[in-house]
Amino acid sequence: MPTHSSLFLVLLALQYGVRGAPSAAPADPCAKIAGKNFVPPADALACEKSFPFNETLRQNILTNVARVFDFFTFESYYLDSPPPFQESTADIRAMVNKLNTTVYETDYDFNKDLFDFTNQLNDGHTRWLPDCIGFFQNILPTPVVSLEVDGVQGVYVAPDAVEFISQLGAEYTDFFDSIGFDWKRLAGAKITAIEDQDPYDYVDFIAKTVSGNYLDHGVRVNSVFSSYRIAANTFSQRLGDLAGPSGVQRTSLKFKLIPVNSTTEETVTVPYLANFLGNSFTDKDSFWANNCAATDQTNGIDRRAESTFLPRKPLRPVASIIIDKAHSVNINLPGPFHPNLPELPGSDHVIKNYILPDGETGVMFVGSFGPSEADGFDQFQVDVVDAINAFKSAGVSRLLIDLSNNGGSYHVSFQC
Repeated sequence: MPTHSSLFLVLLALQYGVRGAPSAAPADPCAKIAGKNFVPPADALACEKSFPFNETLRQNILTNVARVFDFFTFESYYLDSPPPFQESTADIRAMVNKLNTTVYETDYDFNKDLFDFTNQLNDGHTRWLPDCIGFFQNILPTPVVSLEVDGVQGVYVAPDAVEFISQLGAEYTDFFDSIGFDWKRLAGAKITAIEDQDPYDYVDFIAKTVSGNYLDHGVRVNSVFSSYRIAANTFSQRLGDLAGPSGVQRTSLKFKLIPVNSTTEETVTVPYLANFLGNSFTDKDSFWANNCAATDQTNGIDRRAESTFLPRKPLRPVASIIIDKAHSVNINLPGPFHPNLPELPGSDHVIKNYILPDGETGVMFVGSFGPSEADGFDQFQVDVVDAINAFKSAGVSRLLIDLSNNGGSYHVSFQC
């Protein structure tokens, strides 16, 4: 009964190694949501938690996890993380032992604990990302941003929320119409509290407990907010870790806010709706088979079984990237919010280049250090050279390199 999953570092796709699905329960919560792109979080969670815990799977997983950590050179760092990175402090061996002895009722409970443990390391290269619990993403129709108005910083519902969220389509927006919830009127509202906490305190809480991926707390705080990025060689917008977290643990979020053109504070509970990002299914058994059970494609290939007489495929650069499904969802940045400056040469792919109105400052927005296989690493270098030459020709004297929501990977370019 192997499953899809990903543990980064040395292991890119570590899977369950036992065949066969768990025994079927009398009820089938997965059939209830089959064929739908958007479902209530509680229904999604019921499907995910319908598979009983299996000790054989746990031992298979944790044996491999422990072996990976045997090669983990940062273990001593995590035992006593230096300031300001104490949030990542963890006794890795103690946590693995706890995972190995805790009594679990469902497959979900075990995998969620392992997910949370690796996520709390705040290292996007060391993650446990089981597809079985990672193919649903909660989406809130009120993504939040941090803005400065009249010299005062505050947390707001994104002013472009209507244009942005509407791109999810009628299946998403019709749900809120069906329950009589007018989310559109909340666009641009000033938020005074989230879950009865100061909004920045709550953002800080999400950065500590949900965001993961980055050692630096400030980067994780930025990740909580909705923001722009480059995806598929064009501008897109992230939901943020508050409005678009991985998983379906929450069904709603309570805000105190002041809508645009109002001075009255309101308390509004905004429902989440979960987006299914996985493979189609019709019932519980097919959900497991199509989204949890490992295949040759999800679990790698046994190189020992390959013929030595067959020519090997040429090696290509392997990018070290984060593939949490929630982080890979792309929604277009609404047109009115695209830069209105002309693009310079070298802007056709993962880099966008501009000169600010002062004529002296160039901006290179680098969306990723891992260009797509179609574009290639050579194209990345060509784009960098074209951009630098364009800046020089225009007399630019200083350069801002924007790495907002950079997708990671590796690439080193230099010019003498």
